[in-house]
Formats: sequence, C-alpha cells, structure tokens
Amino acid sequence: MEVRQAEGKIFLGQRTFALKVFSKFSMENCKPTSTPIAVGMKLSNQGDHEPVNESTYRSLVGCLLYLTATRQDIMFAISLLSRFMHCCNEKHFQVAKRVLRYGKGTLSHGMLFNKAESLKLVGYTDSDWAGSSDDMKRTSRYAFTLGSTMFCWSSRKQSMVAQSTAEAEYVAATNAVNQAIWLRKILADLNLHQREATEIFCDNKSAVAIAKNPIFHGRTKHFSIKLHVIREMEQAQEVELIHCNSEE
Repeated sequence: MEVRQAEGKIFLGQRTFALKVFSKFSMENCKPTSTPIAVGMKLSNQGDHEPVNESTYRSLVGCLLYLTATRQDIMFAISLLSRFMHCCNEKHFQVAKRVLRYGKGTLSHGMLFNKAESLKLVGYTDSDWAGSSDDMKRTSRYAFTLGSTMFCWSSRKQSMVAQSTAEAEYVAATNAVNQAIWLRKILADLNLHQREATEIFCDNKSAVAIAKNPIFHGRTKHFSIKLHVIREMEQAQEVELIHCNSEE
C-alpha cells in the first residue's frame, strides 16, 4: 500500500502492486474497460463452460482481494468471483480478467482523506434479491463514511433466502445497523462521540417503514426476531434509517 501526504490530505493507493498483478497475468497491454463487471451479470457453477486451472484462478482472485484494501469499487465483483474458487470455469476467469482491465484504466484510483471539520458517521446499505443463480441467496452491501472518505465497507452473500425484496433490504439494513453500533462504540473509545443518531440510507421504502413501525404486523411475521434490532436502535436514537433514491 502506498501513502502520499500533502497539506490537509492523505492518499492511499496500490498502483505499484496493481502493475505487478498485470505483469504476473500478462495483462500489461490489455484494453481498459469502464466497469469492473457487466450490469446484471450472474455467475453460476453450472453450465457447459470449459474448466480452468484452479491454482491460476485462485491466484488471480487472491491478488484482486488484496487490491480491495483501497479499492472498494471492485469489492462486489471480487466477492462474487471468490465464490467459485473450487469450481471455476472459463466464464469466471474472463470476468476476473475484466476486473483487471477495469483496474488498468483506473490505476490512479484510491482513497483520499481530506481534512474535515466534523467527523460524522454516515452509512449506506443495499441488497439484491435472489442474486445467486445457484441457491437464490442475495448479496448484502453496506458502506460507512467518516468525515470526507469511505473507510468501512462490505459485500457478502447472506445465509438466508429472502422471500421478498423488502426482507432482503431489511436484512441488509440489519447488518449495517449492527456495524454502525460497533463503529459508534469504537469512535467513543477514541473520544469521537457521535452525539446524534447515525443516519443509514436505504433505497427501499418498505424496509424503512418496517424499521420505524413498532408493531409486529402480519407482513413481517416470517422475519427472524433478531432482525428487529433496527427498531430497538431507532427507538434508542442510536441510528436512523432514511430512504433515498437508488440514483442518489
């Protein structure tokens, strides 16, 4: 990891490491692409695609995992690719190479920390529904900013199968709330007390409404009880779930 400092700012990047990865997989002269993964791309361990060398595939995905230390923009693609370490095929390998091509055009990307007047914790959460073609499980994501920069993020497949988009988003929001509570405690230990409720933005109106409704009505009776920690934290004014449009 490379650290560059200037007046009032710090930049973290991995340009040199990325160049070594391109060289290792003979991708120095590859054509850059604008996105790490095609929109709506779904991968499966089924199909007639030719198998590839597992050691090479694991090495490539492992190198890309190291890049996620400063490149949250490839986190979803890498978490998707890492599910097929034991059953990789030519399609998986091509998608992994696309991530490299995206990295070729974004070598200067990284994390820029600017000096901020206030260090307010803000969260964002999202989820797909039945995103995995193999087991119909979804991928939940969250990200948190503090001051000027995102510093905490996650993208992972959940163990539960959601029965609706609202449930999928609500489970993702629960994960974000649990993370927010932990981050608030860590910040309090550093004397960075978050006096106000931590705002967590979600693009699903139903999930937000369920979180703010103190009554267990019929539409949520199939939800696991542990998911309703959001309501408790809302009432305790630790967090506040806020709706925002997907475009925002």
